[in-house]
Amino acid sequence: MAMKKILFCADFSENSVPARSKAVEFAKAFGAELLIVHVVNSRLLGYPSFENQLPVDLALLERNIQEGAQTELEGIAAECRKKLPSAHTFLLTGAPAEEIVRFAEDQSVDVIVMGTHGWTGIRHLILGSTAENVVRTAKCPVLTVRSPQ
Repeated sequence: MAMKKILFCADFSENSVPARSKAVEFAKAFGAELLIVHVVNSRLLGYPSFENQLPVDLALLERNIQEGAQTELEGIAAECRKKLPSAHTFLLTGAPAEEIVRFAEDQSVDVIVMGTHGWTGIRHLILGSTAENVVRTAKCPVLTVRSPQ
């Protein structure tokens, strides 16, 4: 299987660092392009369909979150580019699993690499699992990398 595009999902947690390492390693081994994506969870921000009617401070908060996320994303890309020059960043907004799967399809990604928190029990039940939802719905292979922490 020739891989031309590898998608790494960055959630800015320590748990995603081993997945990032694997994504860079795969991209180098296959001479593939590395796409680094972060999804700002719009469900935590309110109702995106009312975007034009958001109070000023909520709109400002959303802009600040997006600017902070873009800065984090560029920092990750800079680290990746030390080993791999073809790393590109994408900042999306929406439901994380849905946006990741849609982006992977739109970009014809060959494999998605993402970390998992390894949550179990009530924490998993309440918080859910983006990785689990991506694995269930993606049309391409998904490599989940569990953090040793």
